[in-house]
Amino acid sequence: MDFKEGEKEFADFDNAITKGKLLGYNIAYSNDSFELWFYLHFNYTEQKHNRTFYYKFLGEKWNLNYEKDGKTYRFCKTIYSKLENDKRASQPDAIERADKLFKKQSDLPFHQQNPVTLVYKLVKYLNDNKRA
Repeated sequence: MDFKEGEKEFADFDNAITKGKLLGYNIAYSNDSFELWFYLHFNYTEQKHNRTFYYKFLGEKWNLNYEKDGKTYRFCKTIYSKLENDKRASQPDAIERADKLFKKQSDLPFHQQNPVTLVYKLVKYLNDNKRA
C-alpha cells in the first residue's frame, strides 16, 4: 500500500483485494510497506511506521543505503540468505508476529490495517510445500 492519493487510493486498494478474493485468489498485501516483513524477523511492532522507518532500520542492520541499494535486483537476490544467516533474525518469529498483527486488525478495512503484512501466509505455504 503506497500512500499518495488519499481516499481514491484507499478505495482502489480495498476493491482490488476484495475482487481478488472473490475470484479465488489468495492475496498477500503489506501496509505500509513490504519491508515490514523483514523488520518482523527482528522485532515486533504495532506502531504505524512509514517505509522510511523500515529503510533506516534495515540500512543500519545491513550497513547499506537501503532506499538506494536495497531495491536493486542484485541485493534482492541476497535478502533470503541475509535473513537466514543472521542469528538475530527469525523467520518463525516473523511469521508469528505477522499473524498476531493481522489477527488484531483483520476486522478493519484493508487500507486501515497498519502495520500488517500477509507475506507470512505465502512464506508458510512455501515452507509447507517445499521439496525435501
